[in-house]
This record gives sequence, structure tokens and C-alpha cells, in this order.
Amino acid sequence: MDRRRFLTHCRDTLLALPLLMCARPLFSGGSTEQPGWSGSAVPTGIPLREALYWERAEGGDVRCLLCFRTCRIPPESRGYCGVRVNVGGTLQTMVHGNMSAVTYSPVEKKPLHHYLPAARASNYGTAGCNLRCLFCHNWHMSQRRLEELGYETLTPEDAVERARRANAALVSFTYNEPTTFYEFMLETAGLARAAGLRINVNTNGLMREEPTRNLMRAGDSATVDLKAFDEEFYRDTCDGSLSPVLDSIKVLKDMGVWVEIVNLVIPGLNDESNTIRSMCRWIVDHVGADVPLHVNRFVPSYRLTDVPATPVATLERAHGIAVQEGLHHVYIGNVPGHEHNSTYCHVCGTTLIHRVHYSTRVVGMRDGACRECATPVPGVWS
Repeated sequence: MDRRRFLTHCRDTLLALPLLMCARPLFSGGSTEQPGWSGSAVPTGIPLREALYWERAEGGDVRCLLCFRTCRIPPESRGYCGVRVNVGGTLQTMVHGNMSAVTYSPVEKKPLHHYLPAARASNYGTAGCNLRCLFCHNWHMSQRRLEELGYETLTPEDAVERARRANAALVSFTYNEPTTFYEFMLETAGLARAAGLRINVNTNGLMREEPTRNLMRAGDSATVDLKAFDEEFYRDTCDGSLSPVLDSIKVLKDMGVWVEIVNLVIPGLNDESNTIRSMCRWIVDHVGADVPLHVNRFVPSYRLTDVPATPVATLERAHGIAVQEGLHHVYIGNVPGHEHNSTYCHVCGTTLIHRVHYSTRVVGMRDGACRECATPVPGVWS
């Protein structure tokens, strides 16, 4: 079976599952009409909150204006993400504070390699996503309904207080796509910033520009999943689109947000040298050589369990291409102990930050610069 037929088969199988039943799930550019998920639009007992970024349409429909899909949602139906619902002509969110995951981890797990090394993050996630990535390693949250997962209802004040009690330096919105719980994220980010905490958003980059700018006025950092530099891959493997992601990365950099980019390298699907080279050239040309790039190892997951794990040699080839194209800080991820998980001065080669998986030691930096040659090291260090 060739690549296109294989992906089409996987995608069609995924979209036929009851938990993802939308009448028109495939993104084809422009707005996407979404008659909603099958079954009850709003299960009894789930707290709702009026959503931001929407408008009324004809016939009692509403148009969600939060992400690239701009779903048109009929009454008593959900949008593509499964958590924004039209209740009586008003768009409501089902996930304002209804969190299905609350965890604590080192910032390196985001990954963030140039941002408060070894600091602790307080992480929040829930149900829903605006993509259908066949390789999603958090599919059990992103591709399931809130009522299937279960949840704990937290206020933004609760989230900030938990972060403080855990001695976290930042609050991170992650696991599923944070765009789906935008309203909770926005309120929590403002309170966290006022409390002296930093903010991280781990995103697919498909939020529209106005909500992105509104959120990141209180934000500090974004880890953006750039899944491939290929529209065909985005369409066939993720049911998405590349160009809005590139626009979001440029918006984030324009705002002064600290950005690190992650590219999960999948054998036979997005690992072509020319594609990787084009991606790296775009990063250098549009957001700069100092943006860290993480080329991460794929492991079989979700609907791609028949695809083998990425060979380390493939990741090393991608790393070499990125360096050749002028990127200063390129990392190989999901390979514990690999030398390219550490940070080096791109001028003199001094080891700046030594990492073994999530064990981190700052060894060659002083005041945000290389200890040996005084070259400034881009990042957030204090």
C-alpha cells in the first residue's frame, strides 16, 4: 500500500469512530460547516461557560472564530473540537476549568531547552482538539469526549494556587490542544502573571491571530508543534493545514514570545531531507537562527502503530541538515542520553547545559552567555 492510500485508510478509519462523529470532518480550506457530534450535544451535569470569539449566523447557528476552522455550528451541536457547543444560539465551552489532567514536570519535558533550566512546570489539560493526528501520543485526551474522560473542575485561582504550592516557576497548558480551553487559559494566565509565575502554551499553532495576541499578552513562551513542512502531510495525516501554523509562529515571534519549535520525525511520512531542509530554511528566514528546533523521535502510537520508531540515524541526519541551514540550537528529542539533547555554544562549541533526559545541569554559562567566549545565548534564564 502506497503512502497516500495508507494514510487515507488510517484517516477514514479514525474519522468513522463513534467518538469522533462529525458529519463533515475534513478540512478543505476556508470555513468548515460542522453539524456536530452524534448523541447529546451537552451531557447533563457538565458546567458550561459562554465562549469567546464567536458570532451568530442564520437559522440559530453560530460561527466559532477561535481557530483556523471557523466552524459553523447548528443549535445543540458541537464544533469539530468536541467541546464548544451551540446552546440556544450562544456558543458555550464545556471545558472552562474542567481539567482531565493536572501534573507537574520539569520544563524540559515541554520541551523548553532555553527557558529556566530545571524549573518546575504545573501542567493543565482536558479533552478535545482541532486536529485528528494519526500519530497523536495524547490521543486518549485529545480524541475523546470530556464525559468519557472524567474531569476535575478548577477555578483559575485554584490552578495558580496549585502551581504555587508545587513550587512551580510556570503554568503550562498542554496535553490536548490548549486552544480548546482558551477561556480558562486566558483567565489563568492573567492571574499567574500577576502572581509572578511564567506561562507556557504547548500548541499546534492553529489559533487565529486575534485570540493568539490577546492570550500571549500575558504569556511568556510557546512550544509549537510544526508537524511537517508539507501541506499534503497536514491534510492526510492531521486533517489540518500548514500555512496557519507558519503564520502563528511569525505572530508569536513578532510579539516577543519565547518560541521553541518541535518537529516529530516519522519514518516514510515527513522525514525526507528536502522537506526538512525547506523547513529549516523557513525558520531561519522568517523567525531567525536562534529559535531552538527539536527534531523528536516518533514511537508507534494511536493509528500509526505499524510505523516503526524513527531510527536515530534519521534524527542525526535531520540535525545535520538544520545546522547546515544555519540554525544555532538544534536538539534530538525522545532519545535519552543523546549528545544533542544538551546545549552547546554555536560559536566555540562549549557545553552550556548538560542534559540526560530530564536531568539538567547548567555548566558553561554565565549571565546568559557562554562562559568561554561570551557569546550571548538566546533564551529566558532568570
